[in-house]
Amino acid sequence: MDDLSNVSSVLTLEGFNLPPESAFSAFVFATLSYMVILFCNLVLILTIILNRSLHQPMYLLLLNLPINDLIGSTALFTQVIKELLLDTGTIQYSACVTQAFFIHIYGTGAVLILTAMAYDRYIAICSPLRYHTTMTNAHLRKIITLLWVCDLLLIGVLFFLLLRLPRCRSLMSHSYCDNPSLLKLVCANIAINNIYGLFITALMQVIVVWTILYTYVQILVTCFRNKGSADTKSKALQTCGTHLIIFLLLESLGLLTIISYRLSQFPPQLRRLIGVSTLIFPPTLNPIIYGLKIKDIRVKAMHFLRTKIFPS
Repeated sequence: MDDLSNVSSVLTLEGFNLPPESAFSAFVFATLSYMVILFCNLVLILTIILNRSLHQPMYLLLLNLPINDLIGSTALFTQVIKELLLDTGTIQYSACVTQAFFIHIYGTGAVLILTAMAYDRYIAICSPLRYHTTMTNAHLRKIITLLWVCDLLLIGVLFFLLLRLPRCRSLMSHSYCDNPSLLKLVCANIAINNIYGLFITALMQVIVVWTILYTYVQILVTCFRNKGSADTKSKALQTCGTHLIIFLLLESLGLLTIISYRLSQFPPQLRRLIGVSTLIFPPTLNPIIYGLKIKDIRVKAMHFLRTKIFPS
């Protein structure tokens, strides 16, 4: 164990030990991935903001998803691209904590936003007559405020518990910073941190999974019971199917990441790959899937690209 008085404020990133030829390929891949994520999510954000016809509860809740995706991907890629370019193999402890904080904000925020979107679709399809009286602007503001406040509080407490502990190590075994990696640098009892981390995980799984499963089962039952037009049913199922695809992708990658940290014999390289995938695939695929599957967004996004980005 290192002497606490000699602990450096600079951490060594073990996950960036790449040969020069691999480092260049990784730099190109990371830069292109980040550019694609920025472009796709900014197009989705601007499409919703600039079109008043999309200022409806479903789309305004959806607006939070690309914002959240940009938080997570920016936290990851700015540090990764910088490291691949400069090849220092180090990161300031304060920068590492900041990166980890925003990555966890992204992870928790994503499932909370998807839960709010599932609630919106549940009211719209299962109780259409009271949708406009329930999903008022005031109620929508409360939902959006609540999900971000809950996100900040849950993650804020997580990092408060981390930062109160003394650190005696400076070697990061991961290619980016997160709470489990930072806890490995601590030389104190982390039982409270582990209990709180498991509490957040269990709380998210119980509330989120139960809410989403319940709402989509009710939506399916309602769609097949009602004698409405086939087009209306198809549109409702398509929208809900899109939400479900995004949720299952995020949930699968998130659970694999959690499991990889809990199993000590889990291959480190595979753990890094799964962790990075959680921060690459959802932010890349979310705007693409929503843009392709939801007609209103697809039409407005194509119009935005033709008139604003690539005018003829």
